[in-house]
Amino acid sequence: MNCPQCDHNETKVIETRMGKDSSSIKRRRQCLQCEHRFNTLESIIREELLVLKRNGKKELFNREKILGGILMATEKCPVDIKQLKNLAEEVADSLESQYDSEIPSLKIGEAIMDRLKKIDQIAYVRFASVYKDFRNISEMAQEISSLTPPDNE
Repeated sequence: MNCPQCDHNETKVIETRMGKDSSSIKRRRQCLQCEHRFNTLESIIREELLVLKRNGKKELFNREKILGGILMATEKCPVDIKQLKNLAEEVADSLESQYDSEIPSLKIGEAIMDRLKKIDQIAYVRFASVYKDFRNISEMAQEISSLTPPDNE
C-alpha cells in the first residue's frame, strides 16, 4: 500500500475495525517514511454477476437499476427515500448471496415486488404494471383485488 502523501510503499497497520456493513474491514495505516496516517477499506471483490433478461440477452447486474425502478414506482408516494434505499440494498444483497454468476430478471422483479407490497401498495401496482406487462385492464384489476388492505385502514 503506497502512502498517499509521499508515495512510499511501506506502511504499517495501526488499527483494524469491521466496516459498517460487516462485509468490509477498515484499517488505519501509517507510512514508515513520512509517518502520514491514512485509512484504507478492504472488501470482497465478487465476480461480476449477469442478469438473464426475458429475451435471453445478458447484461451486467447493476444495483443502481434496482433503486431507479423503485424510485420510479414510488414517485409522488409518501415513502421515505432512506427506506427505499434500504429496500434496494436488501434486494441486491439477497440476490448476490443467492446467485453465483447469473440472476434471472424474473427473480429481481419478484424480490422487489415482495418488499414493495409491504411498503406502499400504489407503488407496488405501478411496479407490477411494468414488470408483469399487463395486457389489459382486467389483468391489472385482478392484481389489485389480490392486495389486502393495509393495517391502518
